[in-house]
Amino acid sequence: MRRVLGRDVDLTARRAVLIIASVTTLVTVAAGFLMREVDSKDFSTIGQGMWWAVQTVTTVGYGDEVPTSTGGRLLAALVMLTGIGFITVVTASVTAVFVEAARRRMGHAGQQATLDKLEDLAERLERIENRLQQSPRS
Repeated sequence: MRRVLGRDVDLTARRAVLIIASVTTLVTVAAGFLMREVDSKDFSTIGQGMWWAVQTVTTVGYGDEVPTSTGGRLLAALVMLTGIGFITVVTASVTAVFVEAARRRMGHAGQQATLDKLEDLAERLERIENRLQQSPRS
C-alpha cells in the first residue's frame, strides 16, 4: 500500500495503467508544444509538433515529420521511451489480470484435486501398512 495525497492507496493493475496513461498523455502533449520551440526549422506549427508526438509515442513513426536538431532528437528519444513504457505497462497489466483470473478459477478446483490425491495416497498407505502388519514375518 502506498500513501498518496494523504490517503492509503493500493497500486492495482488498473491504477498502474491510469498513471502511465496520464504520464504518457502529458509527455505527448508537452512534446508536441516543445518540438515547435526546440526544432522550429522542421516544425513550423504546433499542429506539426502534435502530429509528430502522437505518431512517435504510438511507435508508428511515419517519418513524414522528423526532428533534425540535437534538442529535437533528445525530445524524440524521451517520447519514444515513454511510448515503449506505456505499451509495456499496458501489456503487463492485461497479462496480470488474465493470470489472476485463471489463478482464481483454478485455485479452488486445483486445491480440491490436490486434497483428493493426498486423501487417495493416505488410503493407499494405510492399506499397505495393514498388509505389512498382517503378512507373516520371515
